[in-house]
Amino acid sequence: MQTTPTPSGGQADPGFKLPEEKNAPDPALPQTTPETAGGPVEVVPGPLPPAVTDTSTRDLSIGAAVFVVLLVVYFFVRNAYVHHMVVRRVAPSTAGSAGWLLFVGLAFLSAAAVLAIINASRYLTWGVTAPLVVVGAVALVAALFIGRR
Repeated sequence: MQTTPTPSGGQADPGFKLPEEKNAPDPALPQTTPETAGGPVEVVPGPLPPAVTDTSTRDLSIGAAVFVVLLVVYFFVRNAYVHHMVVRRVAPSTAGSAGWLLFVGLAFLSAAAVLAIINASRYLTWGVTAPLVVVGAVALVAALFIGRR
């Protein structure tokens, strides 16, 4: 490769050059395999339970505010459902009962969802979530069946 002289009289940088291939191993890398490379692998017998984390008061207050907003929305949904049932010629007392069951079902399902979002490792358990979901689902099914009369 030919270099061109610079104005100061020295040689210019020849530019990019590919490194030469060498067949010798790199001295920075280990020359032998470690003695644990061929040994057995230790496997943990099952998943570890998640660590229970503390829920901050900020998270709880945000969750409570979201839950209250959902309850207000569900109250308006309940009123619309009762009005819809009365228009379909369902007795007002039956429509009112179906509306309250709809409200209770949505509230319980929302409580389960909000608690699971606030702290899943603490509240997303069978003891907390299952009763909320079961009561909410039973109330929604009851609201649909009572509203059909």
